[in-house]
Amino acid sequence: MTRIKGGPKTRRRHNEVIGLMKGQWGTRHRLYRRAHEALLHSFQYAYEHRRERKGDMRRLWIARINAAVRAQGMNYSQFIYGRKKADIQLDRKVLSDMAIHNQDSFKTLTETARAQLR
Repeated sequence: MTRIKGGPKTRRRHNEVIGLMKGQWGTRHRLYRRAHEALLHSFQYAYEHRRERKGDMRRLWIARINAAVRAQGMNYSQFIYGRKKADIQLDRKVLSDMAIHNQDSFKTLTETARAQLR
């Protein structure tokens, strides 16, 4: 059989991978094989970290709520339990945003949760 070279298609595909690896160090942005390996790894890391980010944000919201609630003389777990008993259906994202930007209403929520604990 005769040898068939890739020609323009292969070069285009290689250049696309090399272009995506712009900013990488060493052979990762120069050589196709190393660049392709690094590209596959970077896609995998991006996929995993998109899912990890959800947990990171939740941890941040909890830390913010905890800091705001401690300023009111409670702790996080008491606040969440009181909120659940008071049937306040706000998620942690909204609660942390309220703790930062709307302290008066957050204080009211804290008082409502505290009243439910008694």
